[in-house]
Amino acid sequence: MFRSVIAIFFAALWLTGCSTTRLVDTDVRSYATPPLVPVGARYRFERLPSQQADAAQQVRLEALVQPALAKAGLQRDDAAASHSVQISVDIKVDPYAPWDRSSIRWGPDFNFGWGRHSGNVLFMRHHPFMGLSGFGVNDQPYYWRQVSLIIRDLSNGQVVYETHAAHDGSWSDSEAVLPAMFEAALQGFPNPPQDLRRINIEVPR
Repeated sequence: MFRSVIAIFFAALWLTGCSTTRLVDTDVRSYATPPLVPVGARYRFERLPSQQADAAQQVRLEALVQPALAKAGLQRDDAAASHSVQISVDIKVDPYAPWDRSSIRWGPDFNFGWGRHSGNVLFMRHHPFMGLSGFGVNDQPYYWRQVSLIIRDLSNGQVVYETHAAHDGSWSDSEAVLPAMFEAALQGFPNPPQDLRRINIEVPR
């Protein structure tokens, strides 16, 4: 029996080592307002004043979301856009995973607010690539990420599409996780279900 357990352990270890993908599981809620955004619509990015203050970071973020927008059938055309796309990212970093230490904490909810957590917490807003030096963060931090995307009709300024997505996990590489979250956030575009749903996207390890 002991040998069987060892064999099972090494088989599981081998399968884990051979895996070339990982799963980004994202909770998504989306809303669409008639008239629906036509597939093939042309867009330009809209930046908030706080995002304009650090244009280089925002350019990198926009580069991450563009493949998801293209997959949804939207085309970037700054000169002849019919719609604008406003994106935002919020990242909260805990020094440990929720199950590593009992505490009173908030998790992200779908009003997209945050709650209280005992221990050291580092908040990052609109800076998905910021380093994590200092602030008491240890070698195994835990990441709470939220992304939002709002599409407006430029002819009248009306919001015609809104989507939010949340994911938490121990992966620190936002460059891989955020594109998967935006892809999940745009699932069902331009007429998505409005209930809260879990969407899994595979990304390379």
